Amino acid sequence: MKLASYQAQHFLWQLEEAVATITLNRPERKNPLTFESYAELRDLFRALQYAEDVRAVVLCGAGGNFCSGGDVHEIIGPLTQMPMPRLLAFTRMTGDLVKAMRACPQPIVSAVDGVCAGAGAILAMASDIRFGTPQSKTAFLFNRVGLAGCDMGACAMLPRIIGQGRAAELLYTGRVMMGEEGLAWGFFNRLCEPQELLEEARKFARMLAQGPTFAHAMTKKMLHQEWSMGLDEAIEAEAQAQALCMATQDFQRAYRAFVAKKKPVFEGD
Repeated sequence: MKLASYQAQHFLWQLEEAVATITLNRPERKNPLTFESYAELRDLFRALQYAEDVRAVVLCGAGGNFCSGGDVHEIIGPLTQMPMPRLLAFTRMTGDLVKAMRACPQPIVSAVDGVCAGAGAILAMASDIRFGTPQSKTAFLFNRVGLAGCDMGACAMLPRIIGQGRAAELLYTGRVMMGEEGLAWGFFNRLCEPQELLEEARKFARMLAQGPTFAHAMTKKMLHQEWSMGLDEAIEAEAQAQALCMATQDFQRAYRAFVAKKKPVFEGD
């Protein structure tokens, strides 16, 4: 399956050098999500499991902001009028987006500038790598609208990224975490100047795309699956995963390149 000709309906899609860039593109509203964009993102990340021409993904927002979360008028308002079965269908659908992001084999690099709030903060959290700026404003602000902080996997994932106490503070208060604090707490891998952010994220994604993509996919799967494993199970799972990687052509290429004192060219098989 190839996604080079994919036509996005609710965001921008670009594929160059095996790196896909997904741009949330409602800058006049700080790139909020709608019912439709949630669903299309979920379906796209599911499709990425089978994409032959995508080796890494960059997720960003247009107009100097990442994502302001669920649209107040197009999501929050209608939710207040829905019966419980439809509410549960919605919350399961948003959770399915996170599941799809974690299940897709490609590393996801989020480029986070400006507002990164609510479900937008979840999208960043669910990515594998996060680049921010000093102006990044990340807030898990569910409690500010009378909701719990346990949204879309936040109570499971955020403590593993920044620690239990820090996650609890952000989820209980809904306060803003600025870029420097996010870097110090381990939420961001690095900070960039706003004008350099997207290119730095793409540069990093291109580096990943040039690597052994089967092995990268295995690393991502193990990082995810080993959350619920004991140490003995994790060591056995990694033994099996590494044996599979040793059977790839990329492993052979790396060995031959080392012997020849050359840089290996990985092809993902």
